[in-house]
Amino acid sequence: MSRIESKYIHEVIECARRLDEKGMVNGFEGNISTKHDGLIYITPTGKNKATLTEEMIAVIDESGKQIAGCFRPTSELPMHTEAYKLREDIVGVIHTHAPFLTAHALCNLPVETRAYPEMMGNFGRFEVAPYGRPGTDAIFDGAAKILKEKDICLLGNHGAIAVGRDLMDAMNKMEAAESIAKTLYIAHQMGKPVDLSESECAFFFSLSSHKR
Repeated sequence: MSRIESKYIHEVIECARRLDEKGMVNGFEGNISTKHDGLIYITPTGKNKATLTEEMIAVIDESGKQIAGCFRPTSELPMHTEAYKLREDIVGVIHTHAPFLTAHALCNLPVETRAYPEMMGNFGRFEVAPYGRPGTDAIFDGAAKILKEKDICLLGNHGAIAVGRDLMDAMNKMEAAESIAKTLYIAHQMGKPVDLSESECAFFFSLSSHKR
């Protein structure tokens, strides 16, 4: 059996507190995990993300058995488990109800622009997966197709999920995605964003095509 590593538990706690400070998770919404040596370290169900302690983080072995943690894991553990099966390079998974990304998810509207070079060059666009009931396997069915190619996906009528080569990578992508969604919303309230030329858009989209 793989040995439980406290450093990964602390990574989950640190990430949970940072996302809580940014208003992207709370006691009832959002969950965070990382996987190492076959073990999944994941946030517990129904607990405030700002007050998590080491003994509260659930550790799940390869058979799906909880081997550590004084609380049950999030009910969306299956979504995390399935995400890790998609690609070998996925080591961190973050699901949030970040307000601007979630607003897009509720409206089933992808996040896209032809005016914002950083969005086009780094991400292309954030697609929306069809609705699946939270807490069931269905929530991840549509997202799986997107996450095979991309690192960020909106979950229809629900929230957002980001994956990364480690937990901090997934967190950075989620933070960037929420910032972009917020900025684009403000820009549309302020006026009409000015699209770049076709050649400039083609250049930046070509950059994102080489990234996940």
